[in-house]
Amino acid sequence: MTVSSNRQLVCDLQGVGKTSAEELRQLGIETLEDLFSYYPYRYDNYEIRDLADVRTDEHATIVGKVHSEPVLTYYAKKRSRLAIRVLSGRYLITVIAFNRPYLKKKLKLGDKVTVTGKWERNRAVLTASEFHVGLPEREERIAPVYPVKGGLTVKRLRAIVRQAFRQFPDCLSENLPSKIINDYKLMGRKEAVYEIHFPSERSRLKQARRRLVYEEFLTYELKMQAYKLKKRQSSYGIPMNIQRDRLRSFLGGLPFSLTRAQKRVVDEILDDMASDAAMNRLLQGDVGSGKTIVAAIALYAAWTAGYQSALMAPTEILAEQHADSLQKLLGPFSVNVALLTGSIRGKRRKLLLDQLKEGTIHVLIGTHALIQDEVVFNRLGLVVTDEQHRFGVGQRRELRVKGTDPDVLYMTATPIPRTLAISVFGDMDVSTIDEMPGGRKAIKTYWVRHEMMERVIRFMRSELTKGRQAYVICPLIEESEQLDVQNAMDVHAQLTQALPGFRVGLMHGRMVSEEKEAMMASFKNNRTHVLVSTTVVEVGVNVPNATLMVIYDADRFGLSQLHQLRGRVGRGNSQSYCVLVANARSETSMEKMRMMTETSDGFRLSAFDLKLRGPGDFFGKKQSGLPAFRLADMVHDYRTLAAARDDAARFVKDPLFWESEAFLPLRRPLIEAGILNNDRLD
Repeated sequence: MTVSSNRQLVCDLQGVGKTSAEELRQLGIETLEDLFSYYPYRYDNYEIRDLADVRTDEHATIVGKVHSEPVLTYYAKKRSRLAIRVLSGRYLITVIAFNRPYLKKKLKLGDKVTVTGKWERNRAVLTASEFHVGLPEREERIAPVYPVKGGLTVKRLRAIVRQAFRQFPDCLSENLPSKIINDYKLMGRKEAVYEIHFPSERSRLKQARRRLVYEEFLTYELKMQAYKLKKRQSSYGIPMNIQRDRLRSFLGGLPFSLTRAQKRVVDEILDDMASDAAMNRLLQGDVGSGKTIVAAIALYAAWTAGYQSALMAPTEILAEQHADSLQKLLGPFSVNVALLTGSIRGKRRKLLLDQLKEGTIHVLIGTHALIQDEVVFNRLGLVVTDEQHRFGVGQRRELRVKGTDPDVLYMTATPIPRTLAISVFGDMDVSTIDEMPGGRKAIKTYWVRHEMMERVIRFMRSELTKGRQAYVICPLIEESEQLDVQNAMDVHAQLTQALPGFRVGLMHGRMVSEEKEAMMASFKNNRTHVLVSTTVVEVGVNVPNATLMVIYDADRFGLSQLHQLRGRVGRGNSQSYCVLVANARSETSMEKMRMMTETSDGFRLSAFDLKLRGPGDFFGKKQSGLPAFRLADMVHDYRTLAAARDDAARFVKDPLFWESEAFLPLRRPLIEAGILNNDRLD
């Protein structure tokens, strides 16, 4: 019986019994849809290649002639290493085969051999993963490799996929409009899925992947765009009547002029606040780009419209810093700014909560304390979350529901390319401050080897003598047998001895919150002169007197993290410095150090970091909102992502998309996700 639906269960395939079905289920494969979209994670290349075209550390398959007697050596409990000279084309190379001692008797001078392995160009060595005496026997030149476990082998999985194509040849119906296929010159869906599992040649595999990546991005972006559209249509936000005259007076009273980028994002935010749809906007900008003043303008605008605001920060010291700066900015205009943290207790806390409920507190700044049940607003209209990635989705939602459809502004100092930001942060609109305020001195960044630490300490002593302060960052808390890198405890002891007369503090992730807060406050108040720390140094904490950032084993950190750490200094009027200490040996590590010394552009650094590390490592495995694609890569396929986003935005605004039978395959995932019923998007 032929069934034309990929909802068919894999247990209905001929040759797939209970055991195989259970093994497939362990991989998340229960239907034909699951099976066909269980793509290989890599391909072994068995195409015969000329070594002139193979890069170092790349795998290659070569055919050659045995040119010397094999040399066999044993080591470590009968493990063996066989070395043999092979002439392949114009290259005379050494082939090394581990734990294949039987080859010594099989190989004779002049024999033809086929070898697949890792090529080291500088040494002219090919380390064999496969070794065959004779000419190539493999039919397939490009062999897919799948992640498998248990008793299921790659070979068996491929046989099951092949059987699915034979038994249900009509199950992979086309789901893209013909215009899209023609405009982008895309491969048909069935053909693309077959080629991804059974590639005939490199060029066709590339075309198959291109088609399936676009399809995956389009499906995702349709969910995003449809959710945004439906949310705007059904979301009755607060159309704030912002007093523009008072706002102009406020802006005119600032001791500096806004940059063009700040003016642009302020206009975007104010337009959202004035509309009758609830704002859901991400404000991203580099370290020192002026996100706080933009937030202050939004808070003031909400006050002129008669609404309260809340600003949530991840730590007490950051909340206190925001409260201090906002009181200075907004206080003179009769805006009552208050601070609520876990440290505020008793009568003081009760009075604050009473004033908030009455509406006499206009802007409340705090930590997670803001989301407690006892915190009740009189008329909450705007919610601002700083360093939004530090809070869970649930925590952000708890603050939002304290008002009736308040406007929401999220802020982050981790700049990422706009196309990626729009995808990662899902249903948010994105505002980007991509211009730095004038007048700030650039932080001078240097890369030194570990052998130069004495010189670095002399420079640190010089800065401390001038009354300045320094951060010293280490990758580990204490010594590790596995890693040969500096640790905070040893460095703290060394610097305490090397810098008599100066107080050296220590901060790391094993300390409880109160200890970390106390140490950070001591450093901020200049009671501690040097702060030795792991990367728990708070993002956004403002210590204008700190002029030196020293980062041990800097090549172990991502570029974006290094840039964030560098941003802890350069916040005052004095010249600041960042010293990267690293014996970087790999090409990637050296390139990272060069990038850090050559540019202070956070967007450029983050784009390079994304290429190096991929989105999963860049955002952190638990980053809320990061979509998990089977085949697509948001970084390397960003042009396809942008095209899919634009197409999706156009589709959802077209009545034909919602009515035509031709678009039903693309509408079906939206129906199943519950988006059309205004269910919240996961």
